Amino acid sequence: MANDATRRILNFPAIRPCESVAFTTLLSSLINLGHKICGYKSRTLFANKKNARKSSRLIESLLVFLEEIRNEGSLVGDSLVLSLSELYWVFQKVNFLLEDCTRGDARLLMLVNSEKVSNHFRVLMRAIALAMDVMPLESLEGDVEVKELAELVRTQARKTKVEFERVDRRFVRKVLLIVNMFESGIAPESRDLRRILEHLGIRSWNECNKEVKFLESEIAKECLTTEKRDLGLLSSLMAFLIYCRCRLFEDICSVKSDFQQYGGGFSSEMIQGLNSDDFNCPITLEIMTDPVTISTGQTYDRLSILKWFRSGNRTCPKTGERLMYTDLVPNLALKQLVMQYCSENGIPFSESEVQNHGVATSSMAGAQAMSLLAKFLADRLAVGTLQEQQKAAYEIRLLTKSSSSNRSCFVEVGETIPSLLNLLSLGNPAAQENAMAALLNLSKYPKTNQLVAENDGLSLVVDVLNLGLKPEARQHAAGALFYLSSVENNRRTIGNITGSISGLMNLLRDGSDRAKKNALLAILVLLMCPENHSKFLESGLVSLLKNVLTNSEREELTTHSLATLSALSEKLDGSMAIIHSGTLPLIIQILNPSTSKSANEYCVSLLLSLCINAGTYTVPILIKNSSLMVSLYSIVTSGTTHSSKKASSLLRILHTFNEKMTDSSMASGTHQERVVTAW
Repeated sequence: MANDATRRILNFPAIRPCESVAFTTLLSSLINLGHKICGYKSRTLFANKKNARKSSRLIESLLVFLEEIRNEGSLVGDSLVLSLSELYWVFQKVNFLLEDCTRGDARLLMLVNSEKVSNHFRVLMRAIALAMDVMPLESLEGDVEVKELAELVRTQARKTKVEFERVDRRFVRKVLLIVNMFESGIAPESRDLRRILEHLGIRSWNECNKEVKFLESEIAKECLTTEKRDLGLLSSLMAFLIYCRCRLFEDICSVKSDFQQYGGGFSSEMIQGLNSDDFNCPITLEIMTDPVTISTGQTYDRLSILKWFRSGNRTCPKTGERLMYTDLVPNLALKQLVMQYCSENGIPFSESEVQNHGVATSSMAGAQAMSLLAKFLADRLAVGTLQEQQKAAYEIRLLTKSSSSNRSCFVEVGETIPSLLNLLSLGNPAAQENAMAALLNLSKYPKTNQLVAENDGLSLVVDVLNLGLKPEARQHAAGALFYLSSVENNRRTIGNITGSISGLMNLLRDGSDRAKKNALLAILVLLMCPENHSKFLESGLVSLLKNVLTNSEREELTTHSLATLSALSEKLDGSMAIIHSGTLPLIIQILNPSTSKSANEYCVSLLLSLCINAGTYTVPILIKNSSLMVSLYSIVTSGTTHSSKKASSLLRILHTFNEKMTDSSMASGTHQERVVTAW
């Protein structure tokens, strides 16, 4: 049977038993599956309670009958095997249905689909009745009680009434009414929201958030379908739950601010032992954000392999094997590994397009609900208690992490940015961290740059960079400076703020890997301002970068350090600082065909700049290194277009120098010979 993690909710991929299966095996499997179904009685149901209980009672009666068949031993015939096979197929579907009905993270979706669920129960009960109708009771051995029991089960299956339950109908209407209110831009009463959540047993922030995360995954799957029939409903329901999460639950004590509350994760030792190349899609060679496995067992990023199939290809890109079918199975374990790897190494992890744009792009209710919520949270930030402000900052942090449309909603509410900036200096570690993380997310929206600058926010962010109450807050401040520096005027202003240069240098020296990554990115953008170039050189940036290259095993830190050195080397003083620091041999050592293409490209750019700006010092050293020439020729033939051109330019410089040295040596030798002969 398909694992629950690999199927959509209310989707029942039952498998019919093989025709050659042994009768005893079929019967035992059917009984075991029946016991599993009966086990759902101990689990909580939030919709279709009566229908589920009726189904469980019917299957309990069937189990008694099936146990009697096994104990008594019956004459095996085709009709009996056919009947039991049909029951096994139905039992699988009942099992899937009850799995969905008792899920702790799909309560709202199952409630809204309760009429559809009741129809499923009705169809399955009829299927059981039909299977019992074709049961050859005359071939069953044993006493009369077995046959009477079979007749009883058959009658019970026929007479079991399944209907759309009144309580479910009432609450479905309440949910849809609130969704309609959202579409009209009307904020619902909190008491109405609370009644619905109480009916569903959702009593905490974490329980509500689990529902949100589940609907996010369902939306991502729905976007991959052709029809996208349920996309609007799913988006509206997620907006409903997000609104409830923000409005109804004030206690965030149990919510971890480091975003580690979702899933168990893998140990850091396990992550460090993995080869990061295994996370790259074989088609794009980029890190996979939504890995899926095809029938050949190969894993690709979902968007890449879908594009491959839509181009008319029906083969596995890696093996070339012809595919009989093109089903995609989500590789959830690999996705979790990739997410944790990215988290520990400071690599941005972009979710699917739907998650990036958020619920607002999928439904009017979602867009209006987010607009209402943005105003509510902005008001809490402005005039709420410290606990309410902290909660509001955390919610904004969550909502703006991967949704560009949500960012625009919050930035357009004018009070959001000034209120978040005020939280930075209140002296509360959690409030400061959440506010800084929210500002980091919002700084990806262009208008934020202007608002932060107008409210003296650049100085406040630099203060957090240097004096942040938690390491995470200082890390987020560096990340925010990276985005805020995208504006030319801000680059100059930030460079002139006391502590901005030293703060980034300190983070690069003593911070975590993710903090170093953010610092490097911010420095790289700030270097685009000529005034900052000399400031970083005077602060000893080259030595720090050399230390990172020497001691870090993280590919991303190596690549960004090389990129920063490359930017420094474009000017004469930068090139000379790199030469005098003794970094050149390290760069030559890093340049290797096995190194990442990005790292190689920065190495080549860096060496080319050093040859142009400080050729007297650089070229003689490069000429003596034979392995360097091999690496350069390899990059010319197999590197990117950009790196190949630069490698060719570098080789020309080295060859020209070598030819001049050869000519000079020959000329010198001829002159000496003439002198000797004359003498």
